[in-house]
Amino acid sequence: MFKAVIISGPLAQDHEFIYPYYRLLEEKCKLDVCIIGGKATLGILGTTLPPNKEHEVKDINNISPSNYDLLVLPGGVKAMEKIRQNQDLINFIKKFYELNSKNTIACICSGTQLLISAKIVKGKKISGYYSMKDDIINAGAIYSDDEVVIDKRIFTTAHYKDMAPWMKAAIDHVNSQK
Repeated sequence: MFKAVIISGPLAQDHEFIYPYYRLLEEKCKLDVCIIGGKATLGILGTTLPPNKEHEVKDINNISPSNYDLLVLPGGVKAMEKIRQNQDLINFIKKFYELNSKNTIACICSGTQLLISAKIVKGKKISGYYSMKDDIINAGAIYSDDEVVIDKRIFTTAHYKDMAPWMKAAIDHVNSQK
């Protein structure tokens, strides 16, 4: 069994949070939810995140990168504009990536802004929402709009229409590391 954390914030894209959330629960992994601010919030479409009210919500200052095998970063441009300014979150992503060569990141849509801010995309093949193509390239990454873009242990996709193959690839990779 692996350990996963979903990190997000207010106004995240509801679909991009909810699908990975339930998919990881289905996988029976140990799942933590970290919302910037340490409490449940609303997605851009009005869904409570996390959708299970009894799921404990953690704050970024109360979790450690060494506790997880998989980091999931949902998108939502309104959320990213705000949470990418949280240096503790950016440091968490960078430490998570650097800590262990088996740690896996699954990032969707505008969540790629967090990878850019953590400075871990240079030289990597990365996807993100089409309007971020220039940002991805300017950060030194190679932009791709494939259904699932895999660069070693970073799994990205541009749009929630591709969530099923994206999550399947990331989960299969994490399971293969165990």
